Amino acid sequence: MTDIKDFLKKMISLPGLSGYEDPVREVIAEAWRPLVDELTVSKLGSLHGLRKGTGPEPRPRILLAAHMDAIGLMVTRVTPEGFIHFTEVGGIDPRILVSTPVIVYGRRELPGIVAQPLDRVLPPSLKGNPVGLEHLIVDTGLPGDEVNALVRPGDLISFATEPLDLPGDLLAGHTLDNRASVAAVTICLEELQRAAPQWDVYAVATVQEEETLAGALTSPFDIRPDIAVAIDVTFATGPGVRDYRGHGLGKGAVLAWGPNTHPAVYDGFKDVAEQLDIPFEVEVYPRYSGTDAMGLQIVAEGIPTMVLSIPLRYMHTPVEVISHKDVQRAGHLLAQYILRLNPDSLAKIRWEEVTE
Repeated sequence: MTDIKDFLKKMISLPGLSGYEDPVREVIAEAWRPLVDELTVSKLGSLHGLRKGTGPEPRPRILLAAHMDAIGLMVTRVTPEGFIHFTEVGGIDPRILVSTPVIVYGRRELPGIVAQPLDRVLPPSLKGNPVGLEHLIVDTGLPGDEVNALVRPGDLISFATEPLDLPGDLLAGHTLDNRASVAAVTICLEELQRAAPQWDVYAVATVQEEETLAGALTSPFDIRPDIAVAIDVTFATGPGVRDYRGHGLGKGAVLAWGPNTHPAVYDGFKDVAEQLDIPFEVEVYPRYSGTDAMGLQIVAEGIPTMVLSIPLRYMHTPVEVISHKDVQRAGHLLAQYILRLNPDSLAKIRWEEVTE
């Protein structure tokens, strides 16, 4: 059985920026291999794990998608003095970058820090204000000629903050968006090892969610699922997030209700959570969800889709925070929903209003 806390810490200690997921995919494959019947990699690099069902063939299929790619940085130029300028991979707020430890993936790995010029040498309009990416640099401490020999435009830069256990069951670190959800899918697969789902279950660690949705838009063409679930993170209550957008850390998984959510699938998850007394909250989103569900839903003739989320504080920073309990509950809810699917379940999936 996988030690989920150690597995999650291992994943968030690895790079795997959007489009360059190889390092983390290998670790996920190692964890999933004993939990599935087949393990393959798509042409774009998404990891597909199939847990075969016990129902009569042809069996219905459910796809669980958790993106494994990370946000980070990419080198744009290196000055003669050896200071590295960069751009973003995925959405990053420049205000959170200063003083962050990083690793530059040049001809060899180079540790460095993100720094900015002293306030007094910035343009007058920026004095005393946050600065943009164009004014930030990575300093490796090496001489300029050595940095220029080792680093080129296009090289990747990842966060290097270490995982940190906080009081209670909280964990802080980078890339918990969305490797916390990969851990939840792993918990689901482990529960299914002790049971007998009737449907085929495809666990998919998708690529490029942060930039292109490439994994979500392509893997369903190969798998052709009858239902798809995007497992991702959502905003936890915290500084600046105290309205309907925020959800409590440790309060359970979050069921998302909006245009990427199919009413019947939503009802199924809600019913299971209520029957088993699994804590959950509801998130409403009036437009797109910002998750793989945006891609999953529109593949081929359309796929009934659900968004299941884990609350996360300080999203897209090097110090994201999650609760282990929420990860466990999300994985448990996934498994219990799947175990209640039978060959007749598809006939009940119709686009109709959510029941109260």
